[in-house]
Amino acid sequence: MENSIVKSQAYGKDRVRVVRVVRHQDGWQEIADYWVRCLLSGDQFETSYTKGDNKLVVATDSQKNTVYYLAKTLPAEKVMVPEVFAAEVASFMVKKYAHVTTCQVKVTTKPWERMKFGDKAHAHSFYREGKETRWTEAVITKTSPPSAASLTTTINSGFFDLEVLKTTNSAFVDFWRDELTTLPDMPDRLLSTKVLCQWKFVPQTIEALQAIDFNAAYDGAKRNTLDAFANDPRAWVHASVQTTLYIMADRILNDFAHVDDVYYALPNIHYFPFDLSKFGLKNTQTDAEVYMPIADPSGFITATISRPAKGKF
Repeated sequence: MENSIVKSQAYGKDRVRVVRVVRHQDGWQEIADYWVRCLLSGDQFETSYTKGDNKLVVATDSQKNTVYYLAKTLPAEKVMVPEVFAAEVASFMVKKYAHVTTCQVKVTTKPWERMKFGDKAHAHSFYREGKETRWTEAVITKTSPPSAASLTTTINSGFFDLEVLKTTNSAFVDFWRDELTTLPDMPDRLLSTKVLCQWKFVPQTIEALQAIDFNAAYDGAKRNTLDAFANDPRAWVHASVQTTLYIMADRILNDFAHVDDVYYALPNIHYFPFDLSKFGLKNTQTDAEVYMPIADPSGFITATISRPAKGKF
C-alpha cells in the first residue's frame, strides 16, 4: 500500500447555501439563492493523503467562509449571475493560495420568481414553483504554478429537471424490426421528457468570459429547447426524440457564438394508451384519450452537438 500513488485529487466544501439580497434605494430588491461546491487541487496536497500532513490543507470550513465573504464583498453584479460568481470564487482561491493549482466551483440555483399582481411586479416578494434547476461550473487552473500570473478558465452551464409534455405532433415509425420487436409504429403519440441540457462556453480569459451575458445564454437555451419541442415542424416530420434533440442544440449553437458545444439527455417518459378493448371501448392510435404513464423502464437519448472543426473558435 505504501507504494501506491495519488493519481488525482480534489477536496473542498459542498452544498454551501448562500443567499444574497440586493436592496436598491427605490425599494426594488433582488435575490440570488445558491448551493455552492468549491474543490481545490494541486500536487502539494498529496502528502495530506499519503503522510497525514495537513500543513497546506485549506480547511473546508475556510472555503465555506470564503463563499460568504465574497458574497458580501463583491459588487452585486458579480454575485447575482451564477457564472460570474463561480468564476470569482475560483479566481480568488487560486490567487490567494500559491499551492492551489486548480479550483473548481459549481453553483446550482432554483430561481425565485417575482410575484406579480395584475401587470405590476412586486418590489420584494417572490415565489417558487416546480421550475427547472440552473447550474454552472467554473474551473480555473494556473498554467505555471505556483504563479497565478497566467490562468486558464472554462465555464460550463446548464439546467435539469425541465419537464415537458405534448399531446400530439410526435411520432415513432419505420424503426428496426426483428424477432424481438413488439412495439408497433406510432404515427402520433403523447411525448414527455425531463430535459437535462448543458453547454460549454468557448475557452477565453476570465475577463473576456465575464463580459458574456450569461443570463441571455441561459434564457436562450431554455427558449430554444421549448420552442423546438413544441413548434419546430422538423421535429414532427423526422419522427424521433433524437431529431428533436439535434434541432434544440443546433438552434442554441446558431444563436450564441460563444457556446462551443451542447449536450442533452432526454429520458423518454412513456405514456401508453390503456387497452380498454375488454370493455368494448376503442382507445388505441387515433382513438386514444386515456393513457397509463410508465415510470420504468424509460427510453434515454443523449448526444453532444458541436460546431464543425472549421467553425471552432
